[in-house]
Amino acid sequence: MKQRLILAAPLLFLSACLSAQYSTIDNNNAGTFSLGTRNTLSLFNDDEAIGKGIGGQFRVQFSNRLNSEWYFDYITSKNEPYTFRNNYHIGWSVMLYSKGNNQFNRLLQAYLIAGHCFDFSKVSEKNNKSNSVDRLSMATQAGLGTHINIAAKLDCSLSGQYMLHFGKEIHTEVEGDKVLIEKQDSPQAEGHLLFTISFNYQFFKLWNKNR
Repeated sequence: MKQRLILAAPLLFLSACLSAQYSTIDNNNAGTFSLGTRNTLSLFNDDEAIGKGIGGQFRVQFSNRLNSEWYFDYITSKNEPYTFRNNYHIGWSVMLYSKGNNQFNRLLQAYLIAGHCFDFSKVSEKNNKSNSVDRLSMATQAGLGTHINIAAKLDCSLSGQYMLHFGKEIHTEVEGDKVLIEKQDSPQAEGHLLFTISFNYQFFKLWNKNR
């Protein structure tokens, strides 16, 4: 019985908060600051590995139609059966809403998204982590996304982007019992798809507080 009460209390509190939010929708969202968590999935990489990641982000909205997202991702992937890769993304994106759907009062709110990030990548041998190579690259990305507006200040966001990296790629080869990890001498462009799901809460306004 006590366990049920412990679980019910926060659910009732959250329900009350969400109900109150629907009555305080602001028609001018400029200056809104949001904070959230995110999970990522990276597909069609050069090494054919699937990357899975976690991270965090915050948003600063410049106008009703223009929002921005500033994020950090930690992504891991395994290139079976010899090596694994760790990626660290830090970057930003802009999100553009349509004229007819730029308020957070509908269930679905689609947007265009594009941005830039820095990527630190490290490839290591599974059985010998000292055998590793890292590189730093830059990337641009663009795609589509949508908010699923759970409440006026709480959303779940889904996006898919094509991310194009510019830098020296890392390649792995196996010769007998040796795993060779090498970085190319010249930089090149390499792309992959990045899917993101995040949960975000609008905390306060940095400006435009009296409107």
